[in-house]
Amino acid sequence: MPLTIENPPSTLSAIDEAAFKAARDSVEPALGPDSLPQSGVPTGTLIKGRHVGRSAFPDVARDYTVYVPAQYTGAKPANLIVFQDARLYLTTAVNPTTVLDNLIAKGDIPVTIAIFIEPGDLPGEAANSFGNRSFEYDSLNDSYVRLLLEELLPEALAGYSISEDPAERAICGMSSGGICAFNAAWERPDAFGKVISHVGSFTNIRGGHVYPSLVRKSAPKPIRAFLQGGTADLDREAGNWPVANHDMAAALKLKGYDYRFEFGPGAHNLQHGGAIFPQTLRWLWRRQ
Repeated sequence: MPLTIENPPSTLSAIDEAAFKAARDSVEPALGPDSLPQSGVPTGTLIKGRHVGRSAFPDVARDYTVYVPAQYTGAKPANLIVFQDARLYLTTAVNPTTVLDNLIAKGDIPVTIAIFIEPGDLPGEAANSFGNRSFEYDSLNDSYVRLLLEELLPEALAGYSISEDPAERAICGMSSGGICAFNAAWERPDAFGKVISHVGSFTNIRGGHVYPSLVRKSAPKPIRAFLQGGTADLDREAGNWPVANHDMAAALKLKGYDYRFEFGPGAHNLQHGGAIFPQTLRWLWRRQ
């Protein structure tokens, strides 16, 4: 049985903690009310676009979708959250835009603009073939975060007032997108101070298995990290995903990071991560 990592104390409500526990105890945790449309809650606007790489990944194209909450006015810079694998979040039961609608309307999290970004299509590939995904997501370098900061985000978010404070900027992903999110913050903690990794691939696809050791050997960085994993996650030649996520959590604990690790009986999917997504955001944006 994998090592159990205890979460550090948090200031979340008893209701949130109960929801976290219920998801840990269930193979198929259900969505709660914060993940479902609520009467009287204004819905945000979705704006689609397509970016073609210039420097980090020349001629590699990708679709993206920007979510702008109804409460955004531009009078104050909005928080930002960036999602990898847009389709995985937007077409599954995570309902991230509904969660954002509900939590922003209740004042549980700040006004937050989100951008959902697909992996890149190689030159000559059909749209949404995602042939550059592993190279972008699993590689341990700064190429992908440079794409975000130098090209895609300035283009997609032009005209919006976005906070430059890394504590108000998050990045999220599943599987290879999870290690991609952590790597982006690791490489540029001045740009992303918060991370959500759902069943992150901290395994040897392209060398990501070194991350627990790298975290242990490096001075702590100003990153708040949320990890989620499951006992029925993958076990392949590249590594064992449950063990890798426990190793990451143990390394973060050793170095004194502000982190949380939610580990349940689920598999390599977004069911567990989706069920606890509202609680995850409240934990991520909490003030203490």
